[in-house]
Amino acid sequence: MTALSDVRLTGLAHGGGCACKIPAGELEDAVRGLVGQGGPDVLVGLDAGDDAAAVRIADGTAVLSTADFFTPVVDDPYDWGRIAAVNALSDIYAMGGRPVVAINLVGWPREVLSMELLTEVLRGGLEAGRAAGCPVLGGHTVDDPEPKYGMAVTGLADPDRLLRNDAAAPGMPLTLTKPIGVGVLNNRHKQTGEVFEQAIASMTTLNAEASAAALAADVRAATDVTGFGLLGHLHKMCRASGVGAVIERDAVPVLDDVRESLAEGFVSGGTRRNLDWVRPHLDPAGEVTEEDLLLLADAQTSGGLLVVGELPGHPVIGHTVEGAGIAIR
Repeated sequence: MTALSDVRLTGLAHGGGCACKIPAGELEDAVRGLVGQGGPDVLVGLDAGDDAAAVRIADGTAVLSTADFFTPVVDDPYDWGRIAAVNALSDIYAMGGRPVVAINLVGWPREVLSMELLTEVLRGGLEAGRAAGCPVLGGHTVDDPEPKYGMAVTGLADPDRLLRNDAAAPGMPLTLTKPIGVGVLNNRHKQTGEVFEQAIASMTTLNAEASAAALAADVRAATDVTGFGLLGHLHKMCRASGVGAVIERDAVPVLDDVRESLAEGFVSGGTRRNLDWVRPHLDPAGEVTEEDLLLLADAQTSGGLLVVGELPGHPVIGHTVEGAGIAIR
């Protein structure tokens, strides 16, 4: 059994973090028969591929429900717990809600990894919940050959002020609240063991303040940027809203060490699948390189909010337009 001091959690996983998601196109095919459910109180279901389900339970109150879990994205168990929990909580913030309760979801190779390691993962998740003001009350575990951790989270929101995938209008600025590139750095960490503190700091930063700022600015459309990358999540929003978009590649914030790591080939399979899926909908300018596209499709873990509107203190990276597709220049 592996001890706390000498384990490399990322070495036990076929992928890392949100890069281990089922590819977007395959997932949409799998759930195609599940859309169109609900009645008058179902405000957001599966149809638009939004971040969480929303159901009205009373005048002025909607319940939000989401779940997110993944394989280790870093080797430190406490940090992995924090990252996974912040990532799960992000779906509630991306809808304009407030998380009120979370439960743990765990897959654990109990004959390989110690319970001490699991305790550290859960401690990280608990700390993220405390930072969000969200109690973490129990959960469910299974004996699994590959370690997995995440949360199911319930939140509350104003049903008339939800941040939705299908509410973007043309002629609006696009704001991104965290830099991209954690997928590249996580892939490098998995292969080399190098630790990138800036990436960990980004992944463990809650999107609570960004969500509150979006609501204060009367934003109607937003999503969080996670496993399908900036281009993938933007495409889903544009498709649901019936708009197109223009991205200014030089305006997109990028973490330190990312471009060098990308040039050295640290690209996850999830990122390449993201780009393959969204490429038919892209219109890149002639000077836009394949590396530019891979970076914009980089599979993020616990990324920022992509907001249709302008938020003070965060970069505007493009704008929405009439029509369809994503132009990159």
